[in-house]
Amino acid sequence: MKDRFLEAGIIVNTHGIAGEVKIMPWADEPEFLLDFDTLYIDGQPVTLRSARVHKNCVLAKLHGIDSINDAMKLRNKVVHIDREDVTLEEGAFFLADLMGLDVIDADTGETLGKIADILTPPASNVYVVKGGAREHMIPAVEEFIVETNVDAGYLKVRLIEGM
Repeated sequence: MKDRFLEAGIIVNTHGIAGEVKIMPWADEPEFLLDFDTLYIDGQPVTLRSARVHKNCVLAKLHGIDSINDAMKLRNKVVHIDREDVTLEEGAFFLADLMGLDVIDADTGETLGKIADILTPPASNVYVVKGGAREHMIPAVEEFIVETNVDAGYLKVRLIEGM
């Protein structure tokens, strides 16, 4: 079952003296967080009064956070979003939904393991697949990914020799 609330970033610092916070987003683009009216911190909804992108982070003014002292209490808190507030493009998915998917070799039908981690270097994501005695690191590019079916719980891949 998919989690309703998804981690979307972390509050890394304060900004100014009026209670703004600096959020390091965990999304493809920081602008993603600008589309939300409500964020969730410690399971509680917090209204987003204003937000803007600044140097790959989001500077946000949250309802009820009106001073630097209030903002400092939020440092290192994880910010969540409600998945019901998001409309993804067709074929898009959250990385969190890939965790634990079975990874199947498209040519042999063999189950290679499960996605245990996702690395996010600049070029492309890399799925870390663990199963049995082997670990595979599979770049998330069309040359290797044959099919992603989050609802059915699997990812089909085509490996090359040595993977």
